[in-house]
Amino acid sequence: QVQLVESGGGLVQAGGSLRLSCAASGRTFSSYAMGWFRQAPGKEREFVEAISSSGGSTYYADSVKGRFTISRDNAKNTVYLQMNSLKPEDTAVYYCAAGFSATSTNPRMYNYWGQGTQVTVSA
Repeated sequence: QVQLVESGGGLVQAGGSLRLSCAASGRTFSSYAMGWFRQAPGKEREFVEAISSSGGSTYYADSVKGRFTISRDNAKNTVYLQMNSLKPEDTAVYYCAAGFSATSTNPRMYNYWGQGTQVTVSA
């Protein structure tokens, strides 16, 4: 069992940057694959990025590839999402998730979720 707490969201102008953090409780953080998902008003929750437990493999949605970077620091029990060149369409609630199984783009493969942090990108 892990608890996840996101932080770092806020309001930013288009073209700007934000760094989201997800702090995890427990001693088993390093055994979980971690993912970032987002949900905009009226839309399904969608995959953003994911990283394997070791950090050796990463996966990116086409919509964010080249702009967003996922990373993790297992010593700090923290996963990050560096978001650059933000666009208004990136506006959403961003969720951190942890999964037992292999790193996946499918939200149903994740077992634990944070409460989300709002990211708003103004035009």
